[in-house]
Amino acid sequence: MSVLQTIRGFIRRNTALIHEKGSVEAYDLWAGSYDDQPDNLMFYLDNRIFGELMTTVNLKGKNVADIGCGTGRHWPLLYQQQVGNLTGYDVSGRMLERLHIKFPDAGLVKIISDDFLTDVPDATYDAIISTLTIAHIENLAYALLEWCRILKPQGEIIITDFHPQALAAGGKRTFQHDRKLIGIRNHVHSTADLKELFIRSGFTVISETERVIDESVKHFYEKQDALHVYNDFEGRPMIYGIHLKRL
Repeated sequence: MSVLQTIRGFIRRNTALIHEKGSVEAYDLWAGSYDDQPDNLMFYLDNRIFGELMTTVNLKGKNVADIGCGTGRHWPLLYQQQVGNLTGYDVSGRMLERLHIKFPDAGLVKIISDDFLTDVPDATYDAIISTLTIAHIENLAYALLEWCRILKPQGEIIITDFHPQALAAGGKRTFQHDRKLIGIRNHVHSTADLKELFIRSGFTVISETERVIDESVKHFYEKQDALHVYNDFEGRPMIYGIHLKRL
């Protein structure tokens, strides 16, 4: 998928042109080409933010859950951190199949069928990471309470996702499949509400950041002859990241 297709996913458009699907069906379709996106602007921004947040946490020897792991896009960096155990959770079986191909010696991977991680004992993980996933969760409060339940005391959480302002403006995550533009159903959750849910459960915000469309990513637009799109979106936040820790 070209960067222009990625960018256009955030532009108001005739929704009749987009074939919207739920997360499971959409990511099953996307799995085969998901890792072949060298010019994906959002992956670039997410990699920058995730790498920055990872400098604020020590995962060496820790038991870590990656919720919404997909094909394990961030697993090389996690393994560099010398995590003790790494478990991936995702709604898409085909994404997990791709993860197994990339990391044949990887530990556990599990399908998420609902917001309740009923098979996971309390206080299992030292840390949870979740990237580009939050907006796919409809009942966020229920899901985050489960995250809190399976996290140990003084556990840590790192989250990145598409910025709610972009989604609220009509943006959609899109990709091409069989000459059709597929949109993935999203739910808008403000970062303020997200943080409040965790703070009520005894967490504090260690750090937070966001990325806006600015000169540092202008070359993505220039490469696709899409400077008019850049001009429309310059200065707007497109992605955020938060590091939280339970006190």
